[in-house]
Order: sequence, then structure tokens, then C-alpha cells
Amino acid sequence: MYVSTEKRVLLRVFLDPIDLLVNNWPTPLLKLRSLSKSGYDVWAKLEFYNPFSRSIKDRPVWNMIRDAMEKGRVLKVLYEATSGNVGIAMASLSNIYGIKFRAYIPKPTPKTTEVLLKVLSAEVVSTDHQTIDQDMISMVSKLADMEGATNLNQYINDANYEVHLKYTAREIDEQLKAVGKKPDVIIAGIGTSGHIATLSTYFKDKYGDEVKVIGVQPSPSSSIPGIKRLETRPKWFFKVKVDEVIDVSRDEAVRESISIARSEGILIGLSSGAVTRAFKIIKDKYEPGTYVLIFPGDGFKYVEIFKEYIGGGP
Repeated sequence: MYVSTEKRVLLRVFLDPIDLLVNNWPTPLLKLRSLSKSGYDVWAKLEFYNPFSRSIKDRPVWNMIRDAMEKGRVLKVLYEATSGNVGIAMASLSNIYGIKFRAYIPKPTPKTTEVLLKVLSAEVVSTDHQTIDQDMISMVSKLADMEGATNLNQYINDANYEVHLKYTAREIDEQLKAVGKKPDVIIAGIGTSGHIATLSTYFKDKYGDEVKVIGVQPSPSSSIPGIKRLETRPKWFFKVKVDEVIDVSRDEAVRESISIARSEGILIGLSSGAVTRAFKIIKDKYEPGTYVLIFPGDGFKYVEIFKEYIGGGP
């Protein structure tokens, strides 16, 4: 008996891994009970429901590979500068598509990430770079050119931005409409700036400045996996309006990740913890309303970091 695609998805039956990704959208939007108080209606977009890297990065990596293939580029070997989820997503999708993948990682990359990359058969090249800056990005691009590999370059590839415009932002809008809401404030981390720039484009085009978009970056002395400071000059950030950027320390991000685990029962990553901290910093300034927090990834990759905090409790 033939079962339609719509019914298969409803029954959670997927024919291949790409089907599992794309037909698994939208990712959940969850009301955070511990933060929804005194007129604040707080929702988290749970991007760790994406299947490969358990993060929002599955979306742009899939779209960058798909875009390259549609344009007739032959993808035999991929090189990418990555410190985490993009690398894991790219390693997973490379296996699916029969592509070899080499990940260039900065020195502070969590060991768990390095192990997962190797489990996925990626070649891992550790560098002396402390962060993925323009020098490291340029180095990987030049090596790819010299050695006949392809560098999709998440930092400048418009397929990164476009996938969030077509899917992520629209999902949030439709999910909120389903409960009779529209966003007043959206808070997201700044990495490549793909998803925060798209959220600004989509919601400000539709609702104007009624919707505030808040960015989150590590404080000057901190490093938080998945988000970067504006000094790295993320491509799309400066093309849109972001109402405010909040600095969050690594310590604050870790403690908020633990707080969400203990209050909501979900394990979120450090960039998600940073977004939670930013909400607490700005909520009185922007007053009660509907807030959307983008939770890009889960907490399982950061066990070594959490271990430093749970001895005596946070």
C-alpha cells in the first residue's frame, strides 16, 4: 500500500538522512516556563532537533552543499575552517554525499568535537589559531585552491543566509501565529551572522521596528563556542538592523546553560546559555511581551566544561 509523503512524515518515517533533515522541519518552539513570568512570554527555538550536528548549522551546511551541486560544482573534497557544529554537520553530510572532508580547527576547540569529527571520518587539522579569524579563513581558502579542494566558506557563502530566510525565520513566524502571538523581541547569538541577519530581515520587513532584534557576543575576555565578537566582521550583520548587542562572559553562559537544564530539563549548549543570559540582562529595558530565544545547539559537546562547574554546584 502506498503511503503519501505527508503521512510518512506524520508517522515519523523517513526514507533517507536528507529526508530526515528537511522533512523534520520545523524544529520545535518551546515555551520556557521558568522564564515566562510577570507578563514575559518566553519561547525557545530548539535548533538541536536537527539530526546531524544537533544544531542550527545543519541548515546552512545542507544548503551550501545543495547550492554548489545545483550550480554544477564537482564536490570531491571539502576543506572548512570550523570550531564545532559546522564541522560535524559537514562531516555527516559529506558521508551521505560521498565527499571527503578536512576540518581545520582552532586551538580551543573542545576535545569532544574533535573526537566526533574523527568518528565521522573527517580529517582533522589542528591549528595554532585561538579563534577563527580572517587570517585562518583565508589560509583554508588558499589551501583549498592550491590542493584542488572546495572551500564552501560558511563565513561568506550566501546560501548560509538564504536558508534561514526561507525556513528558520518563517517557521518561527508561523509557530507563533499558531498560538496567537507575534514576537516583540528576538535574541540570537552572533557567529557567521547568518541566522541573526535573516531574523532581522524577515521580521523587520514584516513588522517594522515593533520587533526588536538583540545580538549576543562573548565579552572581550571570553570565548564561547559558536558565537564571535563583531571585530571578526561577520558578513551579513552589518547589512541589517540589530537593535542592540549584549556582551556575555563564558562563565555566565555556562551557568545559564546549567540553570536551564535544572529548571526546564533540557540540555542546551553554551551559545544557548549566552542567549538566556542576554534575555535576563535586557528584559527590564524592553518590558513584558513575547520573547524568542534562539537555542542553536545542545549541551552534550560541553560535558568537559560543565564538569568544572558542578563540583560545588553553580
